[in-house]
Formats: sequence, C-alpha cells, structure tokens
Amino acid sequence: MRETQFTSGGARIRWTEARGDGAPLVYVHGLGAASAVYHAHIAAHPALRGRRSLFVDLPGHGTSDRPADFGYTLEEHADALGAVLDAAGAGGAELVAHSMGGAVAVVLAHRRPGLVSRLVLAEANLDPYPPATAGSSGIANYTEETFVRGGGFEETLERVGGVWAATMRLADPTALHRSATWLVRGTRPTMRSMLTGLRIPRVYLQGAWSGELAGREGLERAGVVVRTVPDAGHVMMFDNPDAFAAVVAGDAGGEFVGRAEAFAAGR
Repeated sequence: MRETQFTSGGARIRWTEARGDGAPLVYVHGLGAASAVYHAHIAAHPALRGRRSLFVDLPGHGTSDRPADFGYTLEEHADALGAVLDAAGAGGAELVAHSMGGAVAVVLAHRRPGLVSRLVLAEANLDPYPPATAGSSGIANYTEETFVRGGGFEETLERVGGVWAATMRLADPTALHRSATWLVRGTRPTMRSMLTGLRIPRVYLQGAWSGELAGREGLERAGVVVRTVPDAGHVMMFDNPDAFAAVVAGDAGGEFVGRAEAFAAGR
C-alpha cells in the first residue's frame, strides 16, 4: 500500500498498485465504495493484464484518512486524487471512474489536464440535484448531525443492503454525508460542462438496465463516446465484467465495441 499527504494537517490518501506497462490505469470508486473491491478483478482481466493499475481510495473511504476538518467537496476530492498521481509519477493517466468517482475524475481532468489522457466514466454524476431516487440524494436529505449521530448512517446501511453496504460501512459517516451533499450540489461549471469542454478521449458507459442516458445527444455532439453496457446496471463492473473490461482496454473509437460484444458473448 502507498500513501501521500492531501491536507496541510498531514492526512493521507492511500492506494494499492499493480505494476505493468503502458499509460497508468487509475481506478476511482463511487460514493461509499472502495476502489480495489470494485475494480481489482477488472484489472486482472485478460484484456487488461499487464497494465500498470492504481486503486485509489478517496478521502474518508476505504483505507484513506478521514479528517474531520476536511470539506469533501468534489474539487477537494479531485485535488487529493491529483496528489496521488503526482506522488505515483502517474501523469498522463487513464482514469476509470464510477459514479461519484466519475465526477471527481472529470473535475481533475478539467483542473489539471496534463495529468489525464483519457476518461472512462461508468454512470458518472454529471448534473447537480439528481433524482430523489439517487443514493446520494437519500444521504444528503439528512442533516449532518442526524446522519452521523442520529441513526441516519445505520438506516442508510439497512436501506442500501448487499454489496454497497459492505463497503459503505467502511466509510466515515461524516465524510460520506459531506461527499453526498456536495455531489448533489455539483460544481460550477457543472460536471457535464467540464466534460464536454475537455479535448481528451472520453467514454461514457450506461448500464442497459439503467434506462436511457439523459443528455446523450449533447455528449455525443461534444465528442464523448457513449456506449450501453449490455446485461448490466449501475454496478456494471460486477454485472458484466467482460464487457466492462473490454471497453476499458479499447480506445475511444469503435475498436472496443467489437471486443465488448465478443467478451459478452463468451468468445
């Protein structure tokens, strides 16, 4: 495990790393998750084996520190992620980022474009104030006091259940609530505006079970490659790891489409 400082007070953000060749692949988890849990099996897939891979736990999540005086805004998460890439000598990285992690990745690419060479976003949050059904909205609906000390964290663990609760219970409740609150509020400019303004290869993945992607046409007009992952929902890296790995392994054009279809068909 490696670590580097991300606050002036000495708080540390941590990651694990697999050696390999090519541009570093940096995996970034979503709200209440942990990177290696969600992505280690993807990095080990035959389509990606041999690539240098970093599994980063964002502040307040997984193995990283959880300072009480940290804001946990998307910009602060992005700065912490940038500190990892600096410390790891991983400039020009390809970021593979899920949900909230996708929003963080977009902010980092916007703020420090030299660090990021490609984005693969798995149902990343792009707009403020998502539907009330979003997991972040459910957490942000609590006050911080009620969520942290009034039973909201425990209620949320019961409500989300299963895989998400398994990693969410490792997150610091204060960090989780602040992260969710800032994710709901979004950024200025919005994450969507930042994404469409980037001039690097960008791929946006939508699980077939999640329905139509709002604003898909605008993303495609801006050069974002949008693909639907078959037989998958929001956690597509678990639902259809073959297709997900094939997309990560490909380029931003049509090359990976055939690979994804082949892996999904078991070839």
